[in-house]
Amino acid sequence: MPTDNEFTRILDWPGYQVYQHEIDEKAKRLRLWIRRKRGNRRIECSGCGRKFSDLYDTSERAVRDLPWSAFRATVFIEIYRVNCPDCGVKREKVPLLPSKAPFSKRFEDAVGLACEMASARQVARQFGLPASTVRAIDLRYLERWDSGRRKPALRQMGVDEIYLGKKQKFLSVVCNLETGEPLWFGQERKKESLDGFFQTELSAQQRRGIQAACVDMWKPYRLSIEQWAPNCQIIYDKFHIMQHANKAVDEVRRAEFFRKGGRMRNVIKGKRWLLLSRWINLDTGKKQQLNGLFALNRRVLKAYLLKESLDRLWSYRYEGAMVRYLQNWMDQLRWQRLQPLKNWPRCCSIT
Repeated sequence: MPTDNEFTRILDWPGYQVYQHEIDEKAKRLRLWIRRKRGNRRIECSGCGRKFSDLYDTSERAVRDLPWSAFRATVFIEIYRVNCPDCGVKREKVPLLPSKAPFSKRFEDAVGLACEMASARQVARQFGLPASTVRAIDLRYLERWDSGRRKPALRQMGVDEIYLGKKQKFLSVVCNLETGEPLWFGQERKKESLDGFFQTELSAQQRRGIQAACVDMWKPYRLSIEQWAPNCQIIYDKFHIMQHANKAVDEVRRAEFFRKGGRMRNVIKGKRWLLLSRWINLDTGKKQQLNGLFALNRRVLKAYLLKESLDRLWSYRYEGAMVRYLQNWMDQLRWQRLQPLKNWPRCCSIT
């Protein structure tokens, strides 16, 4: 049977020693009672970090530690309280006990690491815990990881919203586009919501360092960015640009539907989703249907080709070449009697 000193070396809690142990072989449980070693009597206040040599009182706390082979380990640790003149009566700060939950730090780290590779329910079955407890441990694990890491500079940010339903409505999201990680979540999608991010999460120097922001065409986001990050270049994302182009093509389709009469209306009717689809994504049958429409209506053909050619804009790597292509694309609109597409640059704030 191992001695208390041997248990102390195996447990490996810096500054603590095992003074009593109990093994239940039938239930596969190991219990260890530990206290501070001699000479380790400087007690640190958990509030301000000030150290004391005098104790206010002592209590015992049971925490679950990493398992020892097939044995579930529970550690009973002596916890001291100090009478701090600044904070009042406070518990001591124990590095291996990061929270009030009955788990050691290394046990929570093991659960958090397991959550990176499996779902909360699977980790709960592995450690014999409720799934809600696993999620709470994982959240504390991520908070400790986030507070201790060096955060990359925010130079390119993305702003978007998530629809939560009729009651909660929208949630604003800010992310770092270079690292792909979310940085902040805020209620609603108002200007005041994004203002809160710039005010509370970023310093003036960090706001000046933002070079570009990718957003949709929601005006409150644009106004907030222009106010708090004047050096930032606002970029509209491809999805919403193409969404406006598709809307313009659909307006051309509807105008042609009402302009044509009789049998020609049946040719245009029911082709909306085909015209909104990319040519490359259509099968042979769908392409034949569009070709039949294009052969009878040149305006719809021109609108569709202009929409398809616009997608090439995002294939350029150099700004000058991209600007020339966009200008040539817009010049083609001058000679086309397609008013919805002529209004497209204005809708997208492109001049």
